Amino acid sequence: THKDSAILNFRPNAIVVMGVSGCGKSSVGEACAQALGWMLHEGDAYHAPQSIAKMRAGVPLTDADRAGWLDRLAALLEPRPGAAGVVLTCSALRRKYRERLRAGNPRVGFVFLGLDYGQALGRVQSRAGHFFSPALVADQFATLESPEDEPGVLMLDATRPVAELAQAVVHWLHGDGLAARPSSSLTGDNA
Repeated sequence: THKDSAILNFRPNAIVVMGVSGCGKSSVGEACAQALGWMLHEGDAYHAPQSIAKMRAGVPLTDADRAGWLDRLAALLEPRPGAAGVVLTCSALRRKYRERLRAGNPRVGFVFLGLDYGQALGRVQSRAGHFFSPALVADQFATLESPEDEPGVLMLDATRPVAELAQAVVHWLHGDGLAARPSSSLTGDNA
């Protein structure tokens, strides 16, 4: 069909590395940006100071809190002639948040780093100096709408080594394209 053909010919010029807090977005995003030679934007750096204060206090953000943040992130994804691609780290937990980011760039692909609640909580608790309260991990899992059925999404097991995850992303972008589903060896049981 025409839609399948469009997906086969789709090549992203930006990716969003997404998932719950503690899944490794920053580490994987940085490794992908280095491997691809693309610009890296850490989504957390674009939160309003009031939102950071809420998260530090263990208070979940509302959609109103996220609106301006998502607008800023969507602007970062906008294609710029002659510019390298963009890697953005962003939780992007709800489909409507991902749609807002796609509105900034219809050629954005998403890399979902999946792991279970216990793994995420353990990782968040072990982070030193990060503003995100471990108390919010359960809220993130309650908010998460899996992107597995959306086009242009690579599902990966976040517990795999960062270098392997970055390699899988590069292969996905330059190899079989976005129409191919990752093998079970890449997605693991937790994705």
